[in-house]
Amino acid sequence: MPATASGGARAEEAASALSLSSSAPFCMGTRPEELAARLVAGGPGGVGGPGGGCGEGGEGEHERVLALREIKNQIIGNRTKKLLYLRLGAVPAVVAALAEPGASPAALVQAAAAAGSFACGVDDGARAVLAAGAVGHLTRLLAHPDDKVVDACARALRMIYQSKQAPMFDVNNEKNMDFLLSLLDSENENVTELAANIISYSCNSNTEQLALCGAGVPQKLVSLFGGSMNLRDACLESMTAIIRNNWEVASRFASMDHGKAFRSIVALIHDRSPRTRLLACLCLIALGHASPCHFLDRQIKTKLILVLLELIEEPGHVGDEAPLALTTLIKDSVELQKQAFSTNAVAKLSNHLLANTLQTRRAVTILLALAELCSKQEESRSQLLSGQVSTLILDALKHDCADIRVAACSCLKNISRSSKVLSAGRLSCDTVIAPLVQLLYDSSTSVQIAALGAICNIAVNLTPRKSVLLHSGVVSQLVHLSKSMDPTLRLKSVLALRNIMFLMNPKDKDLILKELTVSTLSSLICDSEHSVQEQTLALVQNLLDGYVDSVNYVTGEDGMVINAISRQLNSASATGVCIQGMLVLANMAAGNELNKEAVMDVTVPHRADRIKPSFVVNFLQSKDKQLRVATLWCILNLIYPNSDSSSTRVARLQNAGVISQVKNMINDPCLDCKVLLSLLNLGIMHILIF
Repeated sequence: MPATASGGARAEEAASALSLSSSAPFCMGTRPEELAARLVAGGPGGVGGPGGGCGEGGEGEHERVLALREIKNQIIGNRTKKLLYLRLGAVPAVVAALAEPGASPAALVQAAAAAGSFACGVDDGARAVLAAGAVGHLTRLLAHPDDKVVDACARALRMIYQSKQAPMFDVNNEKNMDFLLSLLDSENENVTELAANIISYSCNSNTEQLALCGAGVPQKLVSLFGGSMNLRDACLESMTAIIRNNWEVASRFASMDHGKAFRSIVALIHDRSPRTRLLACLCLIALGHASPCHFLDRQIKTKLILVLLELIEEPGHVGDEAPLALTTLIKDSVELQKQAFSTNAVAKLSNHLLANTLQTRRAVTILLALAELCSKQEESRSQLLSGQVSTLILDALKHDCADIRVAACSCLKNISRSSKVLSAGRLSCDTVIAPLVQLLYDSSTSVQIAALGAICNIAVNLTPRKSVLLHSGVVSQLVHLSKSMDPTLRLKSVLALRNIMFLMNPKDKDLILKELTVSTLSSLICDSEHSVQEQTLALVQNLLDGYVDSVNYVTGEDGMVINAISRQLNSASATGVCIQGMLVLANMAAGNELNKEAVMDVTVPHRADRIKPSFVVNFLQSKDKQLRVATLWCILNLIYPNSDSSSTRVARLQNAGVISQVKNMINDPCLDCKVLLSLLNLGIMHILIF
């Protein structure tokens, strides 16, 4: 995990502190073009000009040090200057100074600081530094006898490893692991901090986590907690990276030294440094998610919530990220969301949002935290809507910042899970639905997806007043988005249409189908994404439910829809698609004789006077109980009520091997299947006898 931007700035400032003084008069204020040309000319002689000395104390070397220092001082914290020097080709010359066999410690210090600064905060700079081979030279120089050179090289490498362009460090390689352990054993804190940064950046898989754990890295990191604040923070970030989503590593760590290591991190949530408190909280959250059985102490969880709520008041990065950490802590946990509510989290977050503008990163993370608090708790939703912050959330839907619009949509998505909120009319068309529909036209795909999520929830819970949605113009835009090249937009728009169709009156269903068209519906059933296919079939189910004539949409227009369903079932698509397809057929089979025959033509079609093998048999043999249940419902509806046509259908099913498979399922472990099988066997027996 790359370090934060603020961490990069601190590292760059530290590098500048190495030598902000005593630049030579000829260098101070020198134009970048001239400085770069002198440096690119190469070597001490090139920088110093004719007659310049080549040794460590020579005039040429001295002037090269001054040139490197001046370049470094100009680019620190100055993106524009960095890009200018990149265009002038200064980076290879700076890195070349690191490779110079006879380079003085002063030159090495300045070159390392400049290389690190080029890599800090500018992707092109990081790429140039890496392409010039800086990592190899800086790593080699960590063994230099001069401590100042070692410090400068360690700082430069730390800045490089803050960039996403940095190479991954393969800890599964034995030599690399030995090298990393040697860095952790160093007495130089800059070097040990570098080791921690490398771990945070490169530890991304279970095998890497286990390798680091097996090498004793967690013990070494914990032993370094007593060092400087920067080192302690780097070690906490590394511990989080090693533990994250790995049950085995988290379990080992929790029991390390009889729980002493775990308690040391718990103690750090009360540290004087706000950043340390945040990082300790994040480490404990990662531990709790990876191994919940080692994180059962309710008191510690409550402390975490309280500490994170306090940290929201901190300025800068810590205050911005604290709400996000709280969101991660309580995500999908009813228990923790209740605890957070009991600590007055909704009110505290709301008050902070009201007291500050919506222009900051913190507004985004607070809105996301409020969204999570409302995901499962009715009390949180009611409290949030009862205050002034509800107006602020609605204002956020129209904010210039896309991230704020997304976060506001997330809030409304979870607030609208409550049918009470919707039935009370707190989310009216003018205040919520209209702005959300406008966001479907947003230039940001992430905003459109977030708005669709909110509309999906509002649609399913707004059943008594679906006309509000229809009159908002949402359907036409949903149909448009269902044809998007983005699969998530297609899926979410179909989900929204499915939910709008749920329990809608027949007249309004006709209006939706007029907008959607049978052609589009059949295309979506055969979409390239299984998830879109599945939800489109669920949409067809909602269309058929309670509306007898709607079957005409499925069988009409040359059977476009029913043929699309048949193709999907015969191709044995994803299980979810097959389940939804069989439920559609079961719904149709509950209708009149024409509907039943249409279903029969799909399930056991004739081909040249012989019956084609039916996919129904395979579905009845499926390991998925939902698919077996849906298939049995379809068969049951085909043979009931008893009639002359029923006996014909049973005969066709029998010839296709379906009836024999039904009889073989007598010991099916699923209770729902057992009930349906008993009804089916009775019906089949009655038909065959009479």
